Order: sequence, then C-alpha cells, then structure tokens
Amino acid sequence: MVDYIFDGTFQGLLTAVFDSFERKHHPIRLLLQGQTTGLFGETFRVITDPEKAYRVWKGLEKKVRKGGQQNFYKAFLSEDPAIYQHLLDYARYIFTHGEGHAQNFGNEHILAISQMAQKVHREKHRMEAFVRFQKSNEGLFIALIQPDYNVLPLILTHFKNRYADQPWLIYDEKRKYGIHYDLTQVQEVKLHLIAPKDLTPTDSNIVLDEKESLYGMLWKSYFKSTNIAERKNMKLHLQHVPKRYWRYLTEKDVGLGGNVG
Repeated sequence: MVDYIFDGTFQGLLTAVFDSFERKHHPIRLLLQGQTTGLFGETFRVITDPEKAYRVWKGLEKKVRKGGQQNFYKAFLSEDPAIYQHLLDYARYIFTHGEGHAQNFGNEHILAISQMAQKVHREKHRMEAFVRFQKSNEGLFIALIQPDYNVLPLILTHFKNRYADQPWLIYDEKRKYGIHYDLTQVQEVKLHLIAPKDLTPTDSNIVLDEKESLYGMLWKSYFKSTNIAERKNMKLHLQHVPKRYWRYLTEKDVGLGGNVG
C-alpha cells in the first residue's frame, strides 16, 4: 500500500491517477495534505501537474460517456474525503478495463460516485431555485449562500443565462469564494467579509438599495397570496422546501444580515 498525498484540487486528483500508472503503484490510499499516513508504508507526495491532469481527463472522455465524466466531476465537488478514494479507484478501473465497464454498478466505486453525483446535482438545482438576490446601492445584485456541496461551478451557466442584463455576485460563505458577473464574463472572486460587529463608521459596506424593501414586500405579498390557510400542509411544504433553505427566501422574512433575502 502506497499513501498518495495530494492538495485537494481536481487537477491534483487527476495527477495522482497519472502518477499511479507511471510509477506502477497499486494499491494506493489517497489522502489530503494533513491527513495521517501509515507508519511503515511508502508515502508519495503528488505534485499537481496541469498537463498530466489534462491527459487523464481527456482519457476519461474517450472511455466513458459524457454523463459519466460529468458525474466524476460532480462527485469531486462533494468535497467528501471518502469520495476522493473512489474517484481514483474508479479512474484506474476504467483505464484497465474494456468498453462498457463504466455502467457496471456492481462495482463499489462506480456506485459510490453515481450516488454522490446525484446528491450534488440535487443541491445544484436547489441553489438555482432558491437563491434570491438583493440589490446594493452600487447596483450590484448580491446573493450569499452556504450550500452543502461546492456547487458554484455548476450553477454558473444558469445564472449567467438567466440574469445576463444585470451585474451580480454569488458568494459562498462556507468556502470563502464567489462568482461575479460584470455583464461580460463570469470570474471567480475571493472577498474578505467583515462581521457587522467589527465595522466602524469609516468602513465601506454593502448597503441595500432603498427600493430593496419594496422588492421584499412584493415577494412576501406574493407568497401570502399563494398560501391558503385551509390548504396549508407544512409536512409537504418542508418536503419541497427544506427548512435549511429558508434563509435564501425573502418570503420567509430572512433579512440581508450577511444572508440572502
């Protein structure tokens, strides 16, 4: 058993796959930097190489259907350390077996990746459905989110197409990065957010446009008009809109306060 230590990036994982074949190492235990390695086994530190990663990614493209390649990436975005091992073993399995084996759900790695990809995909759709923007006094529409999985790369196209006529920022508070659209392109951004208690009168801060309160009232009015007390079914409501997503909905009376309205 050889312990492979990688940096937690997608390119780093693909580089680990490349190195495992190049160095003829097997079996391999894939670990993140900082995880405990074996006391007596061999340890190899993976140096992320974009060229190696590209070759592995193109190789997977040839071996599996497009959906399989997408599931591979979605599973990675779960950020579950256990799934990293499945991804490495899956790639090795695909490269060492003939056509059609990517659909062998009797293989534990294929099954684990498929199940995790479905979870990430559901979270993607929930973010697309529940994210609400609030307008700053600078005209930028802002949404702060905390998704279970790292879905920003997956929702980028949806919001770019849907809100192509306005500048916006979707910021993942949990992962400390966001995506910003400036009416031309979408770019990844990192911000240093200051807690309200730490602000001073001289600090520049994101302030809601004065019309934003009207937007909130409209949302609340719409939500109220579509909810008939006699037909209220909270169990069904929670099934379709889990409580952990209420923070994104203006109609649920969630203020900005660092959150989405």
